Amino acid sequence: MTYPGSRIVSLGHYQPSKILTNDDLAAMVDTSDEWIRTRVGIQTRRIAESDETVADMAAAAAEKALAASGLTPADIDTVVVATCSSADRSPNVACRVADRLGIPSPAAYDINTACSGFCYGLATVDHAIRAGASQRALVIGAEKLSAITDWTDRSTCVIFGDAAGAAVVVPAETPQSVGIGPVVWGSDPERSHAVRIEGWQPFIQQEGQQVFRWATTQLAPIAQEACRRAGVDPSELAGFVPHQANLRIIEAIARKLGAPNAVIARDIVESGNTSAASIPVALSKIIERREIPTGAPVLLFGFGGGLTYAGQVIRCP
Repeated sequence: MTYPGSRIVSLGHYQPSKILTNDDLAAMVDTSDEWIRTRVGIQTRRIAESDETVADMAAAAAEKALAASGLTPADIDTVVVATCSSADRSPNVACRVADRLGIPSPAAYDINTACSGFCYGLATVDHAIRAGASQRALVIGAEKLSAITDWTDRSTCVIFGDAAGAAVVVPAETPQSVGIGPVVWGSDPERSHAVRIEGWQPFIQQEGQQVFRWATTQLAPIAQEACRRAGVDPSELAGFVPHQANLRIIEAIARKLGAPNAVIARDIVESGNTSAASIPVALSKIIERREIPTGAPVLLFGFGGGLTYAGQVIRCP
């Protein structure tokens, strides 16, 4: 059976309990609270315990999203995990999450497009549901970036945190109930070196100024195109949830987008950059706080390592 589209029915998120402040970092490297706030807008970030894995965090977020959906593990037939920081190559994180939640025999795969990963995962699940290949899916973004951060490099160690966010996606029975709009996705391979996690014992490396210029000059028209394909004018958006990369980047894209009435996600301030987890975590928090009405249009827009990007307009669950 095929459907006209899909919709998100619930979200959940998980963050480790350990909080790393800017003052804590100032005791580790040559930096300061003022320097970090001025350049990236971050005040705190969460750091996983040494024995806490990407799969642990992904399962915790997925369990919350599943509980909020009213569905059971047996109802789920697809599990997708977006991550670039899992230490294990096989079994993949999606299979580990399915096992922990007791999901019996799902299609299970991981996606690695770094910071745009959740939006890529949401798009592939939407396509699978439209094609009749899936009925009910979990889409998860989960990262343990602290494990691949060079804590002696002040240009990167101040940025990243650990987290997981998850969404339950189900079919839309009618065209009027479709809640995930067409995806606009792509990449800029010529700039792929700008954010790197390479080798067997990798650390995150990035050309910060190059990424900043690319994000602030090239991405707003792509975000506007995602609105156009969904038939939503940016002025009609109730929310804008971009990848939480840098507060200055978020605010620059938001200004150019032209969404004066939208709630702008700024979870970067308290969570840092959590790559593929940043969008579902920020959206889950906005929904928890009831800042956006059910059914209102929200633009999700991921961008980062690759350099890749993906965005779509959803209807708030």
